[in-house]
Amino acid sequence: MPETALPASATKPAWDKLAALADAPDGRLITPLFKADPTRAETFSASFQDMFLDFSKTSISPEALAGLLDLARAAEVEDFIKRLFAGEPVNMTEHRSAMHMALRSKPDAGYRAVLPEGGFEDASAVAAHERARMEKFVRAVHDGSIVAADGKPFTDVLNIGIGGSDLGPRMVSQALTFVHGAKIEPHFLSNVDGHAFAQFARQLDPARTLVLVASKTFTTLETMTNGHAARDWMAAALGEDAVHHQFAALSTNLKETGKFGIPEDRVFGFRDWVGGRYSVWSAIGLSVALAAGWDEFEHFLAGGRAMDGHFRDTPLEKNLPALMALTGIWNTDILGARTLCILAYDARLARFPAYLQQLEMESNGKSTRLAGDRVAHQTCPVVFGEPGTDAQHSFMQLVHQGPALVPVDFILAAEPDHDRPEAHRILASNVFAQAEALLAGKTLAAVTEEMKKAGDDDATIALVAPHRVFTGERASTTILQKKLDAYSLGRLIVLYEHKVAVQGAIWGINSFDQWGVELGKKLAQSIIPQLEPGAPIGTHDASTTALMHRFRSLRGEA
Repeated sequence: MPETALPASATKPAWDKLAALADAPDGRLITPLFKADPTRAETFSASFQDMFLDFSKTSISPEALAGLLDLARAAEVEDFIKRLFAGEPVNMTEHRSAMHMALRSKPDAGYRAVLPEGGFEDASAVAAHERARMEKFVRAVHDGSIVAADGKPFTDVLNIGIGGSDLGPRMVSQALTFVHGAKIEPHFLSNVDGHAFAQFARQLDPARTLVLVASKTFTTLETMTNGHAARDWMAAALGEDAVHHQFAALSTNLKETGKFGIPEDRVFGFRDWVGGRYSVWSAIGLSVALAAGWDEFEHFLAGGRAMDGHFRDTPLEKNLPALMALTGIWNTDILGARTLCILAYDARLARFPAYLQQLEMESNGKSTRLAGDRVAHQTCPVVFGEPGTDAQHSFMQLVHQGPALVPVDFILAAEPDHDRPEAHRILASNVFAQAEALLAGKTLAAVTEEMKKAGDDDATIALVAPHRVFTGERASTTILQKKLDAYSLGRLIVLYEHKVAVQGAIWGINSFDQWGVELGKKLAQSIIPQLEPGAPIGTHDASTTALMHRFRSLRGEA
């Protein structure tokens, strides 16, 4: 057993205590907790700077919160946090540090990371060096020192990547340029479907477009397929000599980037101690800096850095990421919720649920513990969401009246970045109303009385009233902050990063590998040549073989 892998028995008493609390009379109800404690809203909340976390609208009682904290300590979460920030190889299956914190640290922070050959390197200094190269490039593009092949400025940047090389930069760029526009208009191509590239080829002027190819190894199938399509498009329009002017790479493979035609001073790298879903703070965030400006990117890093310090230094009882993690553990493992709904009441965060889907489900969608045994509890819930208020007119029906518990994270900024205060008050009212409705519900008696006052007859009431009953007692958490800007967005993202890490530590899994992503990639590589006309189809299951034959038949290539 690895030295840092706790046996499941170490946490079993704490799990059993929590299960007993939930199974007690009213152990899953929320409203009795408010009746018992008039100060519950203050007691079951915490803040850091202007960020306020309210988890009082959950069925976590004082005893359950104490039990959850006991569980965290039995799982040695505090020790895990120390090892994480010390650069120890918490990514045990790959013997790597998870040192994304260094990407947003100050140059002299002294964060260290494990080297493949043994020993450690100064991760803060490494990150600062690459960040200085990025800043020089971004400022040169913005001031016209770096221009396109024809000597004119770039107006658009196309980021070609997938997974963490797309979701983070896309979400952050949209959030930071949504209202006031971009210095250079950002575009993101991730889908290998040729229709996606065709759309960009139709919309963008190759002469005005800077293309970033984001792949650490420069071999990622989807990314390189799109990268070569963009290269062919650029060369056909501007000539082969234009490639080195129009492209940059976010990669560590200088040999392959050189073969592609990208000079070394246009290649920006990052280390193996940066997982893809944590990489927006690194060179992968170059599109963010180009779109929003370098100063905004620095503010973004500063917000993330501030939350790092809070997480590292704050006791679990007031630690926002830890409290969010424990709330999720209660809802998922103790109450049996299988989903988590993210409702950001901010159009600028339209892509935030998609970003969290990768962060949460790729990190903690595991069923093998560090010790090599199977998990004894549910791990990551299925994450989904949309911007409010759109969600209220689509899937919120299920959240309110479906048979399953669907916990919700509500996210709201108190001050908007527009001049329509009445619209923002309406938006905010929906946050508070939705959370209150999930909590309070509506009884049959209340519905009946309401319908009688409206003049409905007894037959109509008997038919309709049961359908208008809301059980209530549905959990939600609210994250409220003063405004959404680069700093607070960085802080918000890191809140969820560390929440995920704490949950992984409690479940005893590795939140920093992603072996489940690899199998499908390898199988796709073997299937590609078998889809060529006339090529023999290899050995697969009967369904896959039949589908491949049908595919080729529909193409007239059987």
